[in-house]
Amino acid sequence: MSGGSFLSPEQKEALESTASKLATRGKGITACDESAGTIGKRFAAVGVENSEDNRRLYRQMLFTAEGCEKYLCGAILDPETLLQKSCDDVPFPKLLADRGIVPGVKPHLKVFTLPGTGGDTVMQGLDSLAQRCSKYYSQGARFAKWRSPLTINTRTGRPTDLAVRANMSDLARYALICQSEGLMPIVEPDVIMEGDHTLDEAVAVNTKVLSELFRQLIDHGVYLPGCSLKSNMVNPGRECPVSYSVDELAKANVSTLEHTLPVSIKTANYLSGGQSLADAAARLSAINRANKRGPWNLSFSWSAALQLPLLDLCRGKGGVLQLGPMRKLYIEELKIASAAANGELSCAGDAGCHVGVKKRKHTVD
Repeated sequence: MSGGSFLSPEQKEALESTASKLATRGKGITACDESAGTIGKRFAAVGVENSEDNRRLYRQMLFTAEGCEKYLCGAILDPETLLQKSCDDVPFPKLLADRGIVPGVKPHLKVFTLPGTGGDTVMQGLDSLAQRCSKYYSQGARFAKWRSPLTINTRTGRPTDLAVRANMSDLARYALICQSEGLMPIVEPDVIMEGDHTLDEAVAVNTKVLSELFRQLIDHGVYLPGCSLKSNMVNPGRECPVSYSVDELAKANVSTLEHTLPVSIKTANYLSGGQSLADAAARLSAINRANKRGPWNLSFSWSAALQLPLLDLCRGKGGVLQLGPMRKLYIEELKIASAAANGELSCAGDAGCHVGVKKRKHTVD
């Protein structure tokens, strides 16, 4: 089946238009699709009550900070946020669209552990996805994002071949269903940074994952020009004892893309994946400088890297969201992210480098 054969020319045009908007040079995606439970943990860490209205006020700040549209082309929302309104009674999807920021949604459900894989997982939610996507489209969403997390453990053989095939097949089915319901799919394989694997080992796994992903997308008949990629940066594990410069990391990322990413994909927006804003931005900027041949837009789709510093402003403030200071800091962060997306961020010292973790020697007293 050829890509998109089930779509009309008008449907293809609409999907490709959304993909093009999300590929705007120098702009990125703000990922604020944390579930009530996940954002509740972040609120609790700084003493803020996890109420629905606090979540609404916080997300409203992210959408209305003055000038944010200069740096953002999209926003990923939790289904709860998709239904919420601003204090002026404007639905959040309309508020975003009026600013030129495309509203999207996270449609996957809970994680499920695959038996016999030593801990590998898949995401649930495909069975009822078509109905949910149709509803999300009617509520104003124009794209969706499905995350498939994978873990590297070279000693136990993770991720297993089964987990890679299952997750990439699920991403392809998700993308096919999204397109049939009018939502431009972002596919998100997330090889997390936990572990002590080297950069070479990370390149090997990421190349395998992305190769399988695009094979599955093609085999499923997904219309690739109406699809985009959100993936982890290719990094060594946090506990890797080997040090790497930011330029070595950038070269590894560009090489991985050159071996796997079709030119029909307009944009790849990296997740932060536990990196600090300083490291994620330095690495993104270096990746853009190193990308000499790839035609893709390479940008950001960050959550924690942008949001954790904002929430830290609420620490010790009696549980009150510090919306004014948060807005100001958020714009400063977005300026940094935008500069990185343009390959123009100047970084000092070892920003973006991986400093090898020294193995601790155990002594007996």
